[in-house]
Amino acid sequence: MMSSYDIWADQVREKIRDKISWVSEKNKDKIPYTTDKDGNYDDRSDLEKVWNMDDGLNWWTNGFWGGVMWLLYHDTGDDRYAGIARTSEYKMERCFDTYYGLHHDVGFMFQPTAVADYRLTGNARSRKTALHAASLLAGRFNPAGDFIRAWNDVEGQDTKGWAIIDCMFNISLLYWASEETGDSRFRNIAMRHADTVMEHFIRPDGSVKHIVEFDHETGEEVRSYGGQGYKEGSSWTRGQGWAVYGFMISYIHTGKQEYLDIARKVADYCVASIPDNGIIPIDFRQPSEPAYEDSCGACVIAGGLLELAKTVPESEGSNYRRMAVKILKTIDESRADWSRNCDAIVQNCSGAYHDTLSHHITMTYADYFFIEAIYKICGTDFFVW
Repeated sequence: MMSSYDIWADQVREKIRDKISWVSEKNKDKIPYTTDKDGNYDDRSDLEKVWNMDDGLNWWTNGFWGGVMWLLYHDTGDDRYAGIARTSEYKMERCFDTYYGLHHDVGFMFQPTAVADYRLTGNARSRKTALHAASLLAGRFNPAGDFIRAWNDVEGQDTKGWAIIDCMFNISLLYWASEETGDSRFRNIAMRHADTVMEHFIRPDGSVKHIVEFDHETGEEVRSYGGQGYKEGSSWTRGQGWAVYGFMISYIHTGKQEYLDIARKVADYCVASIPDNGIIPIDFRQPSEPAYEDSCGACVIAGGLLELAKTVPESEGSNYRRMAVKILKTIDESRADWSRNCDAIVQNCSGAYHDTLSHHITMTYADYFFIEAIYKICGTDFFVW
């Protein structure tokens, strides 16, 4: 017998199928990130902008459009989605030739595209692409501090010692590469980075730092930064999601109990901080006004809670599942556009607290994590990470 959760999720899945069917056809040659004032997707696949770290073909979210297509392909069996996904995947291969602008987010770019393609179809070209990306990511590992360097230097800012919580997702590419090739060095790098994050990023109360700077020569921690959250010492909600879900990814691939324990710890902090209305702020410790939201962070947290719920005892897991559904229902009922007036589904996403231009916009990866989470509840997902 279907539960009320299942019935609701199945209804949302039908709305997703309807929406993505026409959105994908309209944007089949694009790699979108956000929508304009008229609700139309932009296009980040311009090769002329490949050198720009902040725009163009190497934009860090470019893998999520293909990821959405692979989720729909797996759900529906429609080959049209595979074709659209490969359009973006093959375009992004050109980033390897230019090299500049590629950083730790090659995991976000090629895990939901090339790895997903290879897992679902056995495409040999995708396997090669994903292994190339994994090798680049492994090359960013600094053994002095056991961390993967995040961004490249930009505008004179030295970031050689910077690591960020987001990379807990990127290292899934290293786990895949190790499992695919039998080469343990990829897995070892991923675990050493995860261990560093466990030690330096997670506070005793389960809140998470966004950026930690290490001395790149000695590996000593220098300081932390507020990053995209409200301030240093606060709790950027999307970062909380990267941590919950990210440590679950590491636990799934390694079975290391400490990773599960940390995922629980961060999840419990999130559950205790989620507002009664289910609307997730940019930062759990931001002022009450202005009431900035981040629906994208909400979807990432929900996905992590659902993965955690599968692993822990039912008495504990039911609470994580209930909170995930609360978040997702809030999105469905009040923060989603199911019409044809906007290409994106999830609304009111925010890039960073102090970047006023990125408040309450749409983001392709919010749609990805929303769809993925709904498919988890329906039991029609496949584990991308």
